[in-house]
Amino acid sequence: MSVYWGRAGTSRSSFGRENWTEIVTMGDSEPRVPLVNNMELQLRFLGPQDIEAVKVLCRSWFPIEYPDTWYQEITSNPRFYALAATLQGRIIGLIVAETKDVGQLAKEDRTILSTCFRKGTRVGYILSLGVCENYRKQGIASLLLENLISHLTSDAFYSVKAIYLHVLTTNSHAITFYEHRGFIVHSFLPYYYSIKGKRKDGFTYVLYLNGGHPTWGALDYIKSCTLMLCSLSPHRALGFLWRKFQMILVATGPRIRSVVHSSTAMFS
Repeated sequence: MSVYWGRAGTSRSSFGRENWTEIVTMGDSEPRVPLVNNMELQLRFLGPQDIEAVKVLCRSWFPIEYPDTWYQEITSNPRFYALAATLQGRIIGLIVAETKDVGQLAKEDRTILSTCFRKGTRVGYILSLGVCENYRKQGIASLLLENLISHLTSDAFYSVKAIYLHVLTTNSHAITFYEHRGFIVHSFLPYYYSIKGKRKDGFTYVLYLNGGHPTWGALDYIKSCTLMLCSLSPHRALGFLWRKFQMILVATGPRIRSVVHSSTAMFS
């Protein structure tokens, strides 16, 4: 699945929460309240009755053709988090996501999380996020995404350590949208998409949740220890270093003694 942001040549990004309280003025018309603050804007989950409306929207938003079974699944299967933003009863935006066990991830996505996370760890996957063209740049996409993140960071979903998505490399507006909300690029996916018979490249973007992180290198461990030491008082920092030193001595002591005995025997 994929995330795409509207039609080619149109503006596809949305304002974040920091813009929600501003008054919007259009030309000579009267100032109006931003749509996310409009009492008529409501959020609800999709149901089977929404299939036809969702089909029309997705076909106008995305370059990828989804099969009919996909629409049936996202509107009826409870494993999907399918949230719609409605205005006067009409769907104007939606987000669809699911959670997966790390063991179920495709080969290209298995390195999203560090191998230190054991069996039972899950990740969230955004299948689609879109907003009607007339209602973009009014915080709707941000509202939908933040509701999903809030859902996945609740106590019931602590085992979810990341949320990720795939996006076309040419979809700069969607990439900017996610980067501004803390997502980072994880991998490049050559020829990942097939659109109208042509192969297109993609990116995987990830936002880490609930203490999740990728595989760490030496610099990551140094950075983590440095941040931890900076958060401690001088007395506690010295205690922390002393405990780590003791752990190293316990772990390496037998080997050091063995080397010393071998050296003594060699020169005696």
